[in-house]
Amino acid sequence: MELKRCCGGFLHSSKPYLAMISLQFGYAGMNIITKVSLNHGMSHYVLVVYRHAFATAVIAPFAIFLERKAQPKITFRVFMQIFVLALLGPVIDQNFYYAGLKLTSPTFSCAMSNMLPAMTFVMAVIFRMEKIDMKRVRCQAKVVGTTVTVAGAMVMTLYKGPIMEMVWTKHIHTPKSVGSGTTSTDKDWFMGSIFVIIATLAWASLFVLQAQALKTYKHHQLSLTTLICFIGTLQAIAVTFVMEHKTSVWTIGWDMNLLAAAYAGIVTSSISYYVQGLVIKSRGPVFATAFSPLMMIIVAIMGSFILAEKIFLGGVLGAILIVAGLYSVLWGKYKENLEKKQEEEIPEAIKGAQGNSNGLSIIEDIQTNDIEMQKAEAKKLSSVAISMPIPEPPMKADQDPKA
Repeated sequence: MELKRCCGGFLHSSKPYLAMISLQFGYAGMNIITKVSLNHGMSHYVLVVYRHAFATAVIAPFAIFLERKAQPKITFRVFMQIFVLALLGPVIDQNFYYAGLKLTSPTFSCAMSNMLPAMTFVMAVIFRMEKIDMKRVRCQAKVVGTTVTVAGAMVMTLYKGPIMEMVWTKHIHTPKSVGSGTTSTDKDWFMGSIFVIIATLAWASLFVLQAQALKTYKHHQLSLTTLICFIGTLQAIAVTFVMEHKTSVWTIGWDMNLLAAAYAGIVTSSISYYVQGLVIKSRGPVFATAFSPLMMIIVAIMGSFILAEKIFLGGVLGAILIVAGLYSVLWGKYKENLEKKQEEEIPEAIKGAQGNSNGLSIIEDIQTNDIEMQKAEAKKLSSVAISMPIPEPPMKADQDPKA
């Protein structure tokens, strides 16, 4: 019986870890499948359209069924927030990320995307959503982490270095048809780096603006996601019509292109949203973000096997710096969350102490009243006793005189 309890407790406590590890495998698969699809000639503009069309089709039924009651009113201000969120996420972020992924490699793109927490911190400071007090250690950790992260991104962008040969790829020869047909030049690598940085910046801006939109959709997050994906799909269609003039780019069959769009839409834009939301609700956003470097490691191993991806020294050094800066920023955020929780608990403790003191004073008043009543009753009894006449003992009758 105790063994079952221990096993049940272990499984329950390990659920968030298993969920986040599974998500990293899902994200890694998306990067590999998308890279193969782009290498086979699929337009990344069309891929964005199909991806968010799949995501809208999957999320919308859940939003209609679970959140159909008390929907927030869509005013012009709310509509503009959703419009900008869709522009930042599905359009700018995804298009630039896919363009950078096509010119670089999955491992490189994943490593650069780890800049997200640092960029979000910078954006929050710019818009005065977060204050910096350099006397506090947590603020110092966030500033140092952001600086180290930016330094890592610059190393990855400006320094390529020699090829790093992995142990498991020494005797593996992957067919060239699986990977890209042409080798990326240094110019393409640099442009791809810039595209991924722009995508990450748009992603960070989305998080900052989403914090404002969630105030309206606090209890309707699925509805907000559905609206963002739907409007983003329409925007992506308009962008594709402008950038792609051939109707043949829209053709999609039962091939890798369909798999890439469906996988990205269902797994990374639908299931991952729900699972990550549950984990953030139970363990917090810092816990969820801390697993992102694992995706980079998984992509590096899968990319070297499937795509025969070449990993350069500059990428390895830059990735190490980015991960170090990432955990420095996350540590600072973790300390900040602890301080906020303590500040919230202190007023409750004071309120409870005040409640206890009020209770004690009431008890003391009751006890005082009881004592006073007892004294009053004692005085009353004594006064009654004094006023009552004391009966005299019966006198013996006089004896008759003897005759």
